[in-house]
Amino acid sequence: MGKTALVFPGQGAQYKGMARDLYEVSEKARAIIDEANSALDIDIKNMMFEDPDEELSLTENTQPAILIHSISALMAFRDKVDLKYDACLGLSLGEYSALVAAGVLDFKEAVKLVKKRGRYMQDTVPVGEGTMAAILGLDRELVNEAISKVRDGIVEVANYNCPGQIVISGEVEAVRDAMEYCRELGAKKAVELVVSGPFHSSMLIKAGEKLQKELEGIEFKEPEVDVVANVDAEYYTCNYKDKLIKQVSSSVLWEDSISKLIDEGYDEFIEIGPGKTLRGFIKKIASKKGAKVDIYNIDGIDSLEKFTEIKFR
Repeated sequence: MGKTALVFPGQGAQYKGMARDLYEVSEKARAIIDEANSALDIDIKNMMFEDPDEELSLTENTQPAILIHSISALMAFRDKVDLKYDACLGLSLGEYSALVAAGVLDFKEAVKLVKKRGRYMQDTVPVGEGTMAAILGLDRELVNEAISKVRDGIVEVANYNCPGQIVISGEVEAVRDAMEYCRELGAKKAVELVVSGPFHSSMLIKAGEKLQKELEGIEFKEPEVDVVANVDAEYYTCNYKDKLIKQVSSSVLWEDSISKLIDEGYDEFIEIGPGKTLRGFIKKIASKKGAKVDIYNIDGIDSLEKFTEIKFR
C-alpha cells in the first residue's frame, strides 16, 4: 500500500489576496488567521488580503504569511477530509509548516518565530551585497563545476529543487560570474532572482546564530508523523534546533528529500499552501526516477473541493 506526504511551500509563493477565501468559508481557517493576527505586532491578515504598500514582499512579513496560509489551508483540509498522511516536509520556510502539521511545533509559537527568522535573514546582509539566481537545464555536477570556477567572492548552491532547476546564492558579482560559467557549460537559462538577500548561503550564518537564541525558548514535541529535514534529506529525530539553525545558511536538498520518500514507497504528495510550485518540482523528480505518483495542491477552497471530488467521488 502506498504512502502519503504533505508538502509545504516556501518564500516566493505569496500573492495578494492569499487565504482570503479560506477565511471567508472555513471556520477553522478563520480561527488560525485570527490567532496569528493577534499573536503578531502587525495586521498580517490585512497584508495577506490587501497587500498595502507592498509590505507583504518584506521577508519578515512574507514568511509568517506563507506559514499562516499553509496552516489555515491544512485546517480547512482536515475539517473536510479524513485523510491520513505519513510524512511532512517543506521547502525552506515551509519546513516550519511541516513541523506544525506533524505536531512538533505549536502554531502560535511558530508564526512568531518565523517572523523573527525573516527579519534576521533580511537584515544580516546589507541590500545590494547578495543575490540569488536560478540555473535551468544543468545538472548539479555541472553547476558545482561552474561554481568552482569562480575565483573571487562567495557563491554556493542554495536549492537543489528538481532535475534541471538549481538555485545559487552569494555575493552579487560572484553569483553573476557563476551564471556566466553555467551558460558556458550548457545551461538553458541563468536568471538572477528578485530577492532581499543571499538566502541559504554561508553569508546567512549570523542570521542562524540569532535564530538559535529564539529557538532556546521553544518546545519541540514528538512528531506524530515523519518529518524530512532540508539540510540532509533525513528524518528529524531529536535535533530540531540544530537543523533549523543550519537550514538558514545551508543548501535545501528538496530533490533528495522527495527522492528518498519515493524510494520508500510514497506515491501521493499533497501540496498545501499558496501556489503549486512544489507540484511541478515533484513531477520532474518522479519523472526522472521513472516513478508513478499522484500530486495534488490545495491552495484555497476551490482546489480543496476539487481534491475531494477526485479522491472521494
